[in-house]
Amino acid sequence: MTPLLLAIHILAAVFWVGGMAFAYTILRPAAGQFEPPIRLALWRRVFAGFLPWVGVSIVALLASGAGIVLAVFGGFDRLPLYVNAMMGLGVVMALIYLYLVLSPWPRFRTAADQGAIAEAAAALDRIRIAVAVNLALGIVTVLAGATGRYW
Repeated sequence: MTPLLLAIHILAAVFWVGGMAFAYTILRPAAGQFEPPIRLALWRRVFAGFLPWVGVSIVALLASGAGIVLAVFGGFDRLPLYVNAMMGLGVVMALIYLYLVLSPWPRFRTAADQGAIAEAAAALDRIRIAVAVNLALGIVTVLAGATGRYW
C-alpha cells in the first residue's frame, strides 16, 4: 500500500506545484502580450480548469500523506523534522488556496464575466500574488520531501 500512497502523493504534488510553475513562469509572460479583454478571458478559462484540479490534489495529498504517516512512521507522534515541515507548509498552502478560491477567484470570475476590466485585473493581481507565494512554498515543500531524510 505504501508505494501506491507515495505515487498518489507525488503525482498530486507535481500537478499542483508544476501547474503553478507553468502558469507563473510560462503562461503569465506569454499572456502579457494580449490586450486586457483577451488576457482576462484566457485567465478566466485557465483558472476555471485548474483550480478544481488543485482541490482534488489537495484532498489526495492530505489523504495519502496521512496514510504514509501511519504506514511508514507509525503515527503522527513519531515524525522526523522534514515530514513536519512538509505537513506544516502543505497546510499553509492549502489555506492560501482556500483564500484564493473563496475571495479573489469569485471576484475575478464575476468581474471578467461582466467585462469589468479594472475590477478583474485587480482580482487577478491578488490571485497572482497568492500563486507566487504558494509556488515558493511549494518549491520549499518539494525540496523538504525530496531531501529531508538526508538532513
